Amino acid sequence: MQTPKPLLPVGARRLAAWCGVVLLVTGVAAVAIWLCVALKTAVTPVLLALLGTALLGPVHRRLTKHGVNRSVAAGLTCVLLVAVVGGAGYIVVTALIDTGDQIVQSLKDAGQWVADHFGVEGNTNVDDLATNAKKLVEKFGASAAGGLLTGISLVGSLIATSVLALLLTFFFLRDADRAAHLAHSIAPRGAGDLVEAMGRRAFEAVEGFMRGTTFIALIDAVCITVGLLILRVPGAVGLGALVLVGAYIPYLGAFISGAVAVLVALADRGFVIALWALGIVLAVQVLEGHILQPVIQSRTVQMHPATIMIALTAGASVAGLLGMLLAVPVCAAAFGVLGELREGRLPPTGTPDAPPSGPPGEPPGPQGAPPSPSGV
Repeated sequence: MQTPKPLLPVGARRLAAWCGVVLLVTGVAAVAIWLCVALKTAVTPVLLALLGTALLGPVHRRLTKHGVNRSVAAGLTCVLLVAVVGGAGYIVVTALIDTGDQIVQSLKDAGQWVADHFGVEGNTNVDDLATNAKKLVEKFGASAAGGLLTGISLVGSLIATSVLALLLTFFFLRDADRAAHLAHSIAPRGAGDLVEAMGRRAFEAVEGFMRGTTFIALIDAVCITVGLLILRVPGAVGLGALVLVGAYIPYLGAFISGAVAVLVALADRGFVIALWALGIVLAVQVLEGHILQPVIQSRTVQMHPATIMIALTAGASVAGLLGMLLAVPVCAAAFGVLGELREGRLPPTGTPDAPPSGPPGEPPGPQGAPPSPSGV
C-alpha cells in the first residue's frame, strides 16, 4: 500500500510547530502578566521581599554559619535592612530637601542659558514657564485637596506594602533551607531536580544583580559627589543621592542623573566647569561599564544593553516606575531559568524524586544508583 504524501513539506510543518510553541508561550506569559497586574497588591510585596532576600541572603548565611539561630539571624538581618534603608532614605531626602532649591534654580538658569545662546525665538522664557507651572498647580489645588483621602489611602497602602514585604523577607530568610523540599513537593513526578536547579539559577541571578548593582551604585555616587564637591557645584550631595537612586534603573537612571549634574554645573559655574562635570560623569560611566560591571557582575547573567532597554520599556508600560525597578531583576531571573533549561537534562519519565540532602546554595545529594537495564 502506497504511503500518502504529506500535505505540507517538512520545513513548513516544522515552522508551524515552532509557531504553535511561540503562541503557547506568549499566551502563558500574557496571562501571567495579567494576573500579576490584577493581583499587584499581593505580588508587589512578594517581589520586593525576594529582592531584599537576594540582597541580604549572604548576611543571613554568615550569621547562621557562626551558630546564630535561623530565626534570630533573620530578625537581625531585617533590622539591619530597616536601619540601612531608613538611614539611606533619610540621607537622600534630607540632601534633596536642603539642596533642592539650588538645583531647581540652577536648572532654570541652565535652561535660560541654552535659550539665550542657541537663539531660541519667542517671548517665552524659563521664568514664564515656572510662573505658568505655578498657576497650573494653583488651578488644580482644589482638586488635589479634594483628593486628600485618596492620598492618605495611597500612603497607607505604601506603608502596608512595606511592612508586608519586610515580614515576607523575614520568613524567606528564615525558611530558605526548605525551598528545595518545596520545589520537589510541587514539581511533577521526576522533574523535581530540574525545578530546583531552575529556582537556584534564577535566585542566584537576582542575588548577583542586587549585590552588584548596590555596590556599583555606591561607587558611582561617591565618585560623582567627590568630583562635584571639588568643582564646587551647588547641591553636590543631592546630585550624588540622585545618582545613587538612579543607578537601580540601568542606563536610563545614569543618563538622567548625569545630565542633571552637568546642567547644574553649567548654570552655576559656567561652561568650562560644566565640561569638567561632564568629563567626571563620563569617566565614572566608563569605569562602571569597562571595569566595575565585568568584575563585580561576572558571575551573574550577562544581558545585552538592548535587552535591558526593552525590559525597562516593558516594565514601565506594565507597572510604571515600580515596573522599571523590577524589570531587570525579573529579566535576569528569566535568563537564568532559560540557561538552566538549555544546559540541563530532563530526568527519565517515572523516576521518583529523592529529597535534597543539603540546604540551598549547595548541590543536592546523590539520588541513588540508576536502574539496571533489566529494570531490577
